[in-house]
Amino acid sequence: MIKQSIILATAVVVGTTGMAQARDQIRIVGSSTVFPFATAVAEQFGKTTKFKTPVIESTGSGGGLKLFCAGVGVKHPDITNASRRIKMSEVKRCAKNGVKEITEVKLGFDGIVLANSKKSPQAKLTRRIIFLALAKNVPANADGSVLKDNPYKLWSDIDSSLPKTKIEILGPPPTSGTRDAFLELGMEGGCKTFAGIKALKKKNKKKYKAVCHGIREDGAFVEAGENDNLIVQKLVANPGAFGVFGYSFLDQNSDTVQGSIVNGVTPSFENISAGKYKISRSLFFYVKKAHAGVIPGMTEYVRAFTSEKAFGPEGYLVDKGLIPLSDAARKEIRNSSRALTPLSM
Repeated sequence: MIKQSIILATAVVVGTTGMAQARDQIRIVGSSTVFPFATAVAEQFGKTTKFKTPVIESTGSGGGLKLFCAGVGVKHPDITNASRRIKMSEVKRCAKNGVKEITEVKLGFDGIVLANSKKSPQAKLTRRIIFLALAKNVPANADGSVLKDNPYKLWSDIDSSLPKTKIEILGPPPTSGTRDAFLELGMEGGCKTFAGIKALKKKNKKKYKAVCHGIREDGAFVEAGENDNLIVQKLVANPGAFGVFGYSFLDQNSDTVQGSIVNGVTPSFENISAGKYKISRSLFFYVKKAHAGVIPGMTEYVRAFTSEKAFGPEGYLVDKGLIPLSDAARKEIRNSSRALTPLSM
């Protein structure tokens, strides 16, 4: 730890071959879902402290963790945002590259919505319908013990009560934490309603995951990059399409787009907070402890993010669509993050 800090401090002061010169701004990468929250904190931080406004890149959760775990030193990010928890494989990659002390900061909750333009009717779906609309392979018989390539072209092909419109869903790429969470909570949530597929989990977990998380590749699902605002714009331009993104983007664009009702529950602040809306997840950011005290303002930024003014129930991040943690959870996170307590998995 001392050796890491000395190496980093030397790089900041004098620069080394292949390393960036002295850096006086925090560099943050990661989740497109957390990006607007981190940006709001960064802007406030730049205005109200002596430190420069942190530089934030929206790279997706997986992409951000890859950059974050690449090493210690000013050429590597200080903090990464994530719309899912860090994986053990990523913790090991970090450690292999010398990033051995990481602090996990849970921000709050977010729902994942399947949204469409307000020019079209609000959709009433189930997680089973979502799975059948997007899966590469779908049941060929009642219990799902036999599979076939997805034949469904129209929503009405799945359920006659649904509109006779083309299945067209815009969503994030594989590097996105939103996609990871959507596959687990939305797709798999519908997939395991088929007894034959659910039974597969005990026999062949790898195949089960391939079926439940496998997205069709025939054009019905379109990877739209890490820019969720761009997906919103495309939905406005194409009222027949749906988009997958975080609740915060729905909240910020509620004048033009609407979230689908899933299993009878609307994706609202109250329903996500109460745990009623099942396609929801926790949001995080991760801090490289070796950079704290060397890159100016890191501990102060963490303090600002975990203040009641920011992530509390009346905080300005709630206005951006963040669903806050409980009082007890916020207190625990505030204490552990400000102490830069190392992650324990």
